[in-house]
Amino acid sequence: MASARRYSGGAGRTALVGLLTGLSLICLYLAFLAPTGKLGVVALAGIFPAGAVVSAGLTAGFFCYAATGLLGLLLLPSKSAALLYLIFFGLWPMLKSLLERLPSRVAEWVGKLAVCNAALALLWFGLKELFLPFLPTALSQSWMVFAAGNAGFVLYDLGFSKLIAFYAARVDRVLRKNH
Repeated sequence: MASARRYSGGAGRTALVGLLTGLSLICLYLAFLAPTGKLGVVALAGIFPAGAVVSAGLTAGFFCYAATGLLGLLLLPSKSAALLYLIFFGLWPMLKSLLERLPSRVAEWVGKLAVCNAALALLWFGLKELFLPFLPTALSQSWMVFAAGNAGFVLYDLGFSKLIAFYAARVDRVLRKNH
């Protein structure tokens, strides 16, 4: 997720993080409204902290994540989307950035899968009642959740990498040019 950090401080960085926080919060609200596909919409909300990381650095990503999570908990009528965002999808861009700095691809993937399984364990064993509405009814056993969760996570991470590359090549490049 490295790029030339154009928004390294000041008003431009604050405005960018505020805009990305607002977009992420809109996604969380849409997840609350959506009759189906809630998990996908919450995952979409996690793209915006990644944009903050690419354009303004890791600290900006954490600010976007924290502000969105806090506002989601305060403003959303149902807290489940905000909790899912806080536990995994909002935090993932920064953890991904840190794990991808590891020198070994094996260590990187061990770390990624450890984060995935820790989030799944917390959601399944700690917040099962909030988590169940996001799951298809076929996933009723914990082993099914972990098996499908790990497979889905690998696909999600690979796709997320492609979205980050697109953002860096298209959006961030335009932001740098116009700043």
